[in-house]
Amino acid sequence: MRRRLLLSYLTVTFIVLLMLEIPLALTFSHRELERLTAAAERDAMVLATLYEDTLDRGLPFTAQPAIDYAESTGARVVVVDSFGLSFVDTAGPPNRDFSSRIEFQEALAGRRSVGTRSSVTLGHDILYVAVPVASGGRVLGAVRLTLPTEEVNARIRRFWWGLGGVGLVVLGAMAGIGWVVAGSVTRPLAELERAASRIAAGDLDVRIAPGDAPPELRAVVEAFNHMADRVRDTLDRQRAFIGNASHQLRTPLTALRLRLENLETEPGADADLQAAIDETTRLGTMVDQLLELARLGDAAGTEPVDLAAAAEERRDVWEAVAREQGVSIETDVPDRPVWAEVFPGSVEQILDNYLANALRVSPPGGRIVISVVPGTSLHEVHVVDEGPGMDPEDRLRAFDRFWSGDGGRGAGLGLAIVRQLAELGGGRAELRAAETGGVDAVVALPATTVPAER
Repeated sequence: MRRRLLLSYLTVTFIVLLMLEIPLALTFSHRELERLTAAAERDAMVLATLYEDTLDRGLPFTAQPAIDYAESTGARVVVVDSFGLSFVDTAGPPNRDFSSRIEFQEALAGRRSVGTRSSVTLGHDILYVAVPVASGGRVLGAVRLTLPTEEVNARIRRFWWGLGGVGLVVLGAMAGIGWVVAGSVTRPLAELERAASRIAAGDLDVRIAPGDAPPELRAVVEAFNHMADRVRDTLDRQRAFIGNASHQLRTPLTALRLRLENLETEPGADADLQAAIDETTRLGTMVDQLLELARLGDAAGTEPVDLAAAAEERRDVWEAVAREQGVSIETDVPDRPVWAEVFPGSVEQILDNYLANALRVSPPGGRIVISVVPGTSLHEVHVVDEGPGMDPEDRLRAFDRFWSGDGGRGAGLGLAIVRQLAELGGGRAELRAAETGGVDAVVALPATTVPAER
């Protein structure tokens, strides 16, 4: 944004410079040419006056005035009689016929002729001025001066270069000033962006100092800080409520379970007591999950984890439980480490939730496969079961808190915790239909390089 602001400043400055300098340069060029033309006309009239008596009375003439003028100015002087024959030419022999030249025709007709043309012989532009030599209303001849415009053109070019230099200095100064001004505008915005990113990453303590920002941006900064305070307070209250509720529920649930277990010795109540104990166990699990969900809000930092090793380790942990249910757990992982950058402990929790759900729906003799699929930016871990599967709508809603499908798959907070753990590290979690007819529980986690030795 700073560059865009600077570019806009320089564009406006450049346009203003063009609007000012181009008319000024054109005016200067026109004025210089007019001044040269006026001087040439004046000198031509003086020379015409000097040769008037010579042509009118037939007196002897001398070319010295014309020669002197040519030597002092670098001009060429040609004086012709009424027939267009030259009797003075500072750059050629006399008695040449100039009657076919347009400027002499105009002058011999009693009119002044002024203009510029390119000279092939000289290799540059020249200015010509032709005036009549007249006496008593009769045109006796004409005087023509031709002057090189190279000196005037050089002066004009120097003026143009000077204007260009001034423009560059102005643009340079404007670039420096614009960079500082743009920085005063964009610096608070950059700090806002960094602060917003840190808040999104979980750092709710970040705040921005208004500094010397413009009043409008200071208002935005103050609003942002106020918003961050409100977000932090809201999350703190939410976590405190969940934590307090969980702690308050755990004690009576534990006491209730102990009392129910003590009643198991009474005859005729085994089924009801066991159902009540199972329900208190489920409620206790939900309380633990609430506590875990509250702790996730304070998550900070990530670490590299070998997904292949984690998959093998969780298989070993759950193998005994699966064997009791007549279910086998297998792994399909690469024979090399597959490193992912994740929130500490999240891979184990995710796999535990996925495996617990898979075991709950797997039929006796079924098989659960944990596979790791390396990717470029994301590595995927799959837990595939051979259960009854889920409808597409149920697979989408299974990650909602306290959602429970027709078969009870996904009840509670387990999958909600899985999704939050995955997203903490920049990954994602989803359920897909498996080729076995069951569910393919997938978590995609950010790939990272091999960690350095610590």
